[in-house]
Amino acid sequence: MNPTLIHVTQRFPRPIVEDVSAVALAELSRVRKYFEGRSSIAIAVGSRGIANLAQIVRQSVRVLSSWGCSPFIVPAMGSHGGATAQGQAELLASYGITEESMGCPVRSSMEVVEIPTSLGFGVYMDALANAADGVLIINRIKPHTDFHGRYESGLVKMAVIGLGKERQAHQIHCYGTHGLRDLVPQAAHEILSRGKIVAGLAIVENAYDETAIIEAIPAQEIEGREPELLAVAKGNMPRLPVEDLDVLIVDELGKNISGTGMDTNIIGRIRIPTEREPESPRIRAIMVDSLTPESHGNATGMGLADVVTERLRAAIDWEATYTNIVTSGFADRGKLPVVRRTAREAYEFAVRTCGMVAPEKLRVVRIKNTLHLGECWVSASVAQELSAREEVLIGGEHPLFDDAGQLALAARG
Repeated sequence: MNPTLIHVTQRFPRPIVEDVSAVALAELSRVRKYFEGRSSIAIAVGSRGIANLAQIVRQSVRVLSSWGCSPFIVPAMGSHGGATAQGQAELLASYGITEESMGCPVRSSMEVVEIPTSLGFGVYMDALANAADGVLIINRIKPHTDFHGRYESGLVKMAVIGLGKERQAHQIHCYGTHGLRDLVPQAAHEILSRGKIVAGLAIVENAYDETAIIEAIPAQEIEGREPELLAVAKGNMPRLPVEDLDVLIVDELGKNISGTGMDTNIIGRIRIPTEREPESPRIRAIMVDSLTPESHGNATGMGLADVVTERLRAAIDWEATYTNIVTSGFADRGKLPVVRRTAREAYEFAVRTCGMVAPEKLRVVRIKNTLHLGECWVSASVAQELSAREEVLIGGEHPLFDDAGQLALAARG
């Protein structure tokens, strides 16, 4: 079985920041007054693959230094990086964020201090950040992959779980999605009211994983502004070209793609018992071919697939994966799917789970990952449906597999 797929290009709206450094400078300048009288500034940076992240962080270091501040970078990524100081520093380095490239120290520690509150649960902050005169948090705002609410992924979540390290992440995740949806905003309100966090630098991306918005927000305005930027981020999200599929082929999953390896908003699978599954898209079988190198073996999200290749299985760091899964509390996402030796065997398994579907009627889409959906490959039945849509360009054909039974060409994206 070696089907021929057809290349298609989806044209999404494309708002973009042309000069990232210039906009970052202009935005930070708007909040300069809040940094006056402060010397040491911790710049909190997370573990996500954000477009232009290193450039934005580097410019933030330069701007703060030009104001007479002494900036340093702290990882703000909860339990990621195997919940170790070295692992978190290595994650930052994989995104090009090192002392040498940034021009300031990178200080990584898992030690936290408890913030006094009357909430009834512990609220924690990275000890190094807490000891600084102020904190600048930098993060992308986007829909969450576990739940939907007023705050999802962004500055609020980073202030709590990111800076709270493994201890805070574990505690919040023990409450499941209730913790994420309800307790995180409560904790964030307490943290932001303390005055330690000076401002946030919010990033919103377009459907092409490009920087669409960079906005500096004073700490006291984050709670009001973030939901507005979240609405923009939701409108910018890419999507699969069709909502009903027999097989979705995903070239790669990874923590740099999504916290869940594959964005649940794209594939229509959440796999959390307390949360309703999305109404769309409707996909019968998902196969995944590989794990991104940037994931460092963390295969969280593989449980969202039905079948994976031996290539992916061999790349798994079980300790890193299970540390992440235990912290999140969502065990289904860490379960190993059916494993097949080659991509061809994995695809054949996926097709067989779809029941009696004639080969010419199979609805198949192949994507690079859930972050890059501008280009993909589709089966003839899907291409026929897309041919009438102005925002879709139909290209040439190519066999799905090479002679070794592995995926031929790249899905691009």
